Amino acid sequence: MSEMINNREYWHKVLKEIIRELHEGKTVDEVKERFDELIQGVSASEISQMEQNLIAEGLPVEEVQRLCDVHAAVFKGSIEDIHKPQSSAEMPGHPVHTFRMENRAIERLIDNKLLPAAEKFEKGEDNGEDLLRHLNDLASIDKHYSRKENILFPYLEKYDITAPPKVMWGVDDEIRADIKKCIRMVSDKEGTRKEIAEAVRQAAHRVHEMIYKEENILFPMALDTITEEKWYKMAVDGEEIGYTLVKPAGRWTPQREKEEEIIKEKPVVDEGTIKLETGILTKDELEAMLNTLPVDITFVDKDNIVKYFSQGKERIFTRTKSVIGRNVANCHPPASVHIVNQIVEDLRSGKKDHEDFWIKQGDALVHIRYFAVRNDRGEYLGTVEFTQNIKPIQAITGEKRLVDK
Repeated sequence: MSEMINNREYWHKVLKEIIRELHEGKTVDEVKERFDELIQGVSASEISQMEQNLIAEGLPVEEVQRLCDVHAAVFKGSIEDIHKPQSSAEMPGHPVHTFRMENRAIERLIDNKLLPAAEKFEKGEDNGEDLLRHLNDLASIDKHYSRKENILFPYLEKYDITAPPKVMWGVDDEIRADIKKCIRMVSDKEGTRKEIAEAVRQAAHRVHEMIYKEENILFPMALDTITEEKWYKMAVDGEEIGYTLVKPAGRWTPQREKEEEIIKEKPVVDEGTIKLETGILTKDELEAMLNTLPVDITFVDKDNIVKYFSQGKERIFTRTKSVIGRNVANCHPPASVHIVNQIVEDLRSGKKDHEDFWIKQGDALVHIRYFAVRNDRGEYLGTVEFTQNIKPIQAITGEKRLVDK
């Protein structure tokens, strides 16, 4: 029997069978005995591969997501403690160190403030003000999840680890919705005190479960996979999104890499592509993208020479290629040249960063915006004119979410 257990192909098959049994309606207790008998230890990477195989074999991501809390409970007592954090992950400022600091702060918020406040609210000892304040604090978990989804997951996907991110992102969104629902219930007094308190407890439980999955499945798997230089890039990118309840306890730099070498590292760029700070595009991709935007874009350089304009399908103002290389002052009627010159000078000098106008043109309400374009040193590079018919935007009411499609 032990020989069979040691056969990885065999126990991967068993793991998938257990998940499928749960899917078909068996309880956790019914499958746990078989699990304990056959599986002595399951690593984070092996759980990841199991989920990957299930999805590859046709089980919808939504189904794996629905089972996520259930199989986490099954695995909780059996995940081997063999994926010890790398020493760098224990250093202040490392993304995993920051994620864990946030998790500890979230746990303190839930256990020491939110749940006691929910109990007082249920007993009628509080009008809901404390409960609402703590729920709003918990809602800041969005930044924790956003860094995970938009910074960590992309690097895992580069190593073809796609199933766990898909499943976890779906559960993250459900938790966000649960917290928003609780805030609404408390604010609008939707439901009885008991119903509201129970909703808060359920949301808190799901947050705790996600913390467990992050620390025992996601982070060990990521530390086994991702290089230090990429962790460094994640640490830098995380500053743009922000943090939940706490901030990094320092600025982390890889032990085996010099910071300046990582910053200067250049990706391989094929001939004919344009390397930008936030991506790489071909000339065709860049031009088509700009021409697809439902706006008119015109760029005038620091010497007041027209350098570029987009060619969308429905232009608001006429532009011809003969305008390229022309002084912007010569592109306007004499009566308005002084106004154009003043706008450009205000942007150039730093007196203003933008100037807005709006006019009616037939059935359209045209919004014209001028922006000063400056480099990262604050040097003036030129002015971009951004023109859009905003009448359709003004007509928008209510909400249309991606999930409403």
